[in-house]
Amino acid sequence: MRKNIGYIFVFSILLALKNQLNPIGGRLLTRKPIVSIVSAGLSKFGKRRGLFGRELFVEATSEAFEKCPNLDPRKDIKAAFIGMMSESLEHQGHTGPTVLDWAGLLPIQAFRTEGACGSSATAIRCGIFAIRSGLADIVLVGGVEKMTHRNTADVTEYLAMACDFPFEQWNGLTFPGLFAMVATAHMHKYSTTEEQMALVAVKNHHHGALNPKAHMQKEVPLEKAMSSRVIAWPLKLYDCSLITDGASCLVLSKPELARKFTDTPVHIIGSGQASDTIGLYERKEFTSLKAGRLAAQEAYKMAGVEASTIDVAEVHDCFTIAEILAYEDLGFCKPGEGGPFIEEGQSHIGGSVAVCTSGGLKAKGHPVGATGTAQAYEIYLQLTGQAGKRQVKGAEIGLTHNVGGLGATGVVNIYSRE
Repeated sequence: MRKNIGYIFVFSILLALKNQLNPIGGRLLTRKPIVSIVSAGLSKFGKRRGLFGRELFVEATSEAFEKCPNLDPRKDIKAAFIGMMSESLEHQGHTGPTVLDWAGLLPIQAFRTEGACGSSATAIRCGIFAIRSGLADIVLVGGVEKMTHRNTADVTEYLAMACDFPFEQWNGLTFPGLFAMVATAHMHKYSTTEEQMALVAVKNHHHGALNPKAHMQKEVPLEKAMSSRVIAWPLKLYDCSLITDGASCLVLSKPELARKFTDTPVHIIGSGQASDTIGLYERKEFTSLKAGRLAAQEAYKMAGVEASTIDVAEVHDCFTIAEILAYEDLGFCKPGEGGPFIEEGQSHIGGSVAVCTSGGLKAKGHPVGATGTAQAYEIYLQLTGQAGKRQVKGAEIGLTHNVGGLGATGVVNIYSRE
């Protein structure tokens, strides 16, 4: 009898330790949450005529605050970090105080973060630094960009400022051209096909059609994607993300305070960032974005998880080839297997990892300053069961992958639900 009681006691201790170390579906998590998301907001993405970026940001913050009635924004939020890439688009700098004024959050301290297309992902990182340093318990992070009132030539020029000026911009290179070189290198090295890239567009437009806030909410058949006009060979119209207006935000808190504001917090359990040369011509390899790969390694290590653990991911699909590279850089498949990965449906909802369930930059849109926190917004919805028709069943661990320029900035965050 005593022997049996001893066994039961030891078993109970082991079970308690198991539950402590494996709080998510039995999968080992070795790290505590870094920060918690207690709410999130997103404006409608698209051509938002007659509105300034600051008004779009108010849409995002209004949703976040309405979802979190226990939060008193002016009292509880101690700092804001706002991502925006270009002053040229609206002829407006000094973004932090500008958007906070309209959101009713003055006089808290405001900071603008800039990492090209990764600008609001760097805002998340700054929010993490602020909370983990003890300087603030609750912060607002977000991003905004108003783009569609400018013509395509102007937007292309402003975006090209995120690549090297004397050796790339000066010689006429733009991001479609740069990513086209990456695509041809990947095709040459790994036999990746134009059809495989087009399948990324087909998938993401399917997901975007399920997202009421996406810019483009329509299916695109493979034949249409393949026959669309060439932008920079091998990239065609449907291989390229949309010029979009939009804003997004998250409210981050210390993990121990999260339950004060919500019953369904989402925790950031791993975070990584790295940098690479701004010029493609300086890279040793064209078939991988090193900064994103290194950021992922750092985030996985911090979270104590592996790529196979991820249920849902928002990756930086500014061009379809970029999503294929992301599969490989994030470890969802081996280098060179990104083409077959999409071809086999592994990145669809119901596949091994659901990728860009929001529609991604490809269909949801890419208002560059807002993209990083917009990706986190989608993961927040997925992990709290609020993603509607595009909900990934049983999603427990998510990932966002945001790169700036041609991968000179790479930011990866990993999220878990309680």
